[in-house]
Amino acid sequence: MNALRENLERVEATIAVACRRAGRNRGEIELMAVSKTYPAEVLAEATRLGLTLLGENRVQEWQQKCEEFVAQTTGLAARPQVHLIGHLQSNKSARAVELFDGVDSVDTLKLAERLNDAASKLGKRLPVLLEVKLSSEGTKAGLDAEARETAELLERLPELQNLQPQGLMTIAPFDVPEPETRACFRALRRLRDAWSAKHTRLAWDVLSMGMSGDFALAIEEGATRIRIGTALFGKRPPLTEQIRQFPGDES
Repeated sequence: MNALRENLERVEATIAVACRRAGRNRGEIELMAVSKTYPAEVLAEATRLGLTLLGENRVQEWQQKCEEFVAQTTGLAARPQVHLIGHLQSNKSARAVELFDGVDSVDTLKLAERLNDAASKLGKRLPVLLEVKLSSEGTKAGLDAEARETAELLERLPELQNLQPQGLMTIAPFDVPEPETRACFRALRRLRDAWSAKHTRLAWDVLSMGMSGDFALAIEEGATRIRIGTALFGKRPPLTEQIRQFPGDES
C-alpha cells in the first residue's frame, strides 16, 4: 500500500500546483477516488489515508464489494461517501438509491423521477449531479444542453423534493489537444453560470470535471470535484466474469 500513499502524494502535489496557477485554495477542490474494478481492501486503505469520497461506475459491482468494504472501514472517524458516477439505467434506480450516497450521472427526466420516487420510499434525500455531454464521442452519455427534455428536467427538478441537486458533471474528450480539453471544461462552467442565473431554486455548487489525465486543467478551469482513478490506484484490473454478466451496469 506504500504505492497508494506515494500516488496520493503525487496527485496532491499536482493539485497544489494547479491551484497556485489558478489562484485557488486547495479547500475548494474535492478529490473523488474512482474505485471501480479495485477490490474492497484497496478502497479501505484509501479511506485510511484520508480519502472520504469514492466513485463507482456499476451498481452490481458495488453491491458485490460494499459489505466487505463497510466491514473493513468500521470504526473510522469519517464514514466514506460512495457515489455512482457511471451511466444508470432507470430500472436500476431503486437499487442505486439503496446502495449509494449520491448519483452524479443523472441524464434524463425519467431517471430523476425514478430516483426521487425511490428516495421517497426510503425517507432519503439523495444528492445528485446532472451529467452533460459536451463532446461528440458516441460512447459518452449525458444531457444535451440544448434539448427540450433538458429544459423540462431543469424546470421539474425543484419539485422532486427527495433529490438534492448540487451541480454538473462532464467527461472531456479523450486524447485531444489541451485547448480542446480546456474548452470542454470552460463550456461546463459557463453552462453552470447560465443555468444558475435562470434556475435559482437549484444549487450549483459542484462542477465535477477532470480525471487522471486532465484534472490539473480542470482545476484551472473551475472544477470543484475531480475524479481520480488510475493516478491513485494504478492500472485497473479486469472486470470479473461475475460483473461482466451484468451489461446493464456499464458506464
